[in-house]
Amino acid sequence: MAVSIEDNFDDVVGKAQRGLGLSDSQLADRAGVGREAWAAFKGGAFDETVARAVAPALELNADALVALGRKSWGARELAVPGLAMFNTPYHDMTVNAYLVWDTETKKGIAFDTGADASPMLERMRQEGIALELILLTHTHGDHVLDLDRLMEKTHAPAMVCELEPMAGANTFTPGASFKVAGLTITSRLTCGHSKGGTSYVISGLERPVVIVGDALFAGSMGGGMVSYADALRTNREQLFTLPDDTVICPGHGPLTTLRDEKNRNPFFA
Repeated sequence: MAVSIEDNFDDVVGKAQRGLGLSDSQLADRAGVGREAWAAFKGGAFDETVARAVAPALELNADALVALGRKSWGARELAVPGLAMFNTPYHDMTVNAYLVWDTETKKGIAFDTGADASPMLERMRQEGIALELILLTHTHGDHVLDLDRLMEKTHAPAMVCELEPMAGANTFTPGASFKVAGLTITSRLTCGHSKGGTSYVISGLERPVVIVGDALFAGSMGGGMVSYADALRTNREQLFTLPDDTVICPGHGPLTTLRDEKNRNPFFA
């Protein structure tokens, strides 16, 4: 499935600016760029000179920011047997949900629902997958909009981090693990974008996979809606310590790998 990246360079600098609490004038002065030049850059007019000047002031990697602004890289096609992405429209954007299953037993786990669980339900029907569990990365509306229907159709229980409880879902303590057939899923707290944002590390597929919700995107991250500092810290501690070949499954945008994000994500490169 071809999915466009979620954030452009101006989205990245906007998230960093808000996270650091810098006004436009403060940032322009700190970076040594004219305020008009900064306003144009922030508005979407890419300029490499401005990018390299503002990156240190925003604690971003300059080379990665320039590569993003030049659009000099694109998402790679990634496929893992037993993993499917479902990208559904929600207002003026799209949102991802995932289905993971044991390819021998056909027992599966859903991660979020997206705006419409119909494509996931159809894939389960086609593959003969029995859904055992629904794990939620966080409770923002675009990620759980169709939860009631998915639970009704599959009779699978939903689980969510105890820091972000939701009606109809059972809660668990961060660090809890789940077992479905030959798959083991371990939860990791990646909060900051949301209070109880959780990533799920999956072992038992052909390569390591982590479902991250809005903690991390290809070339960006969800941003610190609750705490920018925590969003950066928990990503570094909980995600960037995984093996480099880990497939990252974000809540928006395309699949990526930890190796790629170490090289090209302006927040973490």
